[in-house]
Amino acid sequence: MSDAVLFDARYDGIAVITLNRPETRNCLARDVREGLFAAWDRFERDDRLRIAVLTGAGERAFCAGGDLKEMVETGLREPPRDMFPLPYDTVELSKPTIAAVNGAAFAGGWMLAQACDLCVASTSATFAVSEVKVGRSSPWASPLIHMIPQRIMMEILLTGRPITAQRAYEIGLVNRVSDPETLMDTALDLARDILAGAPLSVRAARETVMLATEMGRSAALKAARHASELCYNSEDAQEGPRAFAEKRPPQWKGR
Repeated sequence: MSDAVLFDARYDGIAVITLNRPETRNCLARDVREGLFAAWDRFERDDRLRIAVLTGAGERAFCAGGDLKEMVETGLREPPRDMFPLPYDTVELSKPTIAAVNGAAFAGGWMLAQACDLCVASTSATFAVSEVKVGRSSPWASPLIHMIPQRIMMEILLTGRPITAQRAYEIGLVNRVSDPETLMDTALDLARDILAGAPLSVRAARETVMLATEMGRSAALKAARHASELCYNSEDAQEGPRAFAEKRPPQWKGR
């Protein structure tokens, strides 16, 4: 791991991944991209880690997007498909992720926040799909149609104007809004809520949401049933009801 991206593997099963270039507003320069690819890979491979929280260093920005200076220097036209480390897209992950947005999440910063399963934002955070302001495009934003209404999405993409954390919460982009000083506590509390569930149940629940997003009703039901078979046939599926009947906390094994 380079110092461009910090990785904190916590004892409670949570990985905190921090974009660590506050002097450049944590923009997605090469060293940050490479560090983030490595961080996601480390998170996925470590069986002790069950959920990741992604945030940015400093108070100004979560991530200001792509490195425009690098784009000029390299003459970048259409970005390569694998240029940016996006969870569940260019990076294969089987575990849930939370974006903890502490400042500006513009262009590629919005892209990262959008790619995570859940999003917690500071009251000082702002969000923008700002590509129209610099002559670029935002094909990565197409899944937004499953998150927010069409006309709101249209305005955000066509104007490039930032929205506040409160507005992002109102339209359904953000799950929770907190004061800046309690942002990480809020994100970690949400992570712990998820960790309280049986690991295989959490995995099946996440797959159900994604299947329902991408398929029609009948196909999603069929696929979700298949995705739930491992959970239903696990030891944890017997432990949960047993613990409830015995009035004790369940001891999850993840199998």
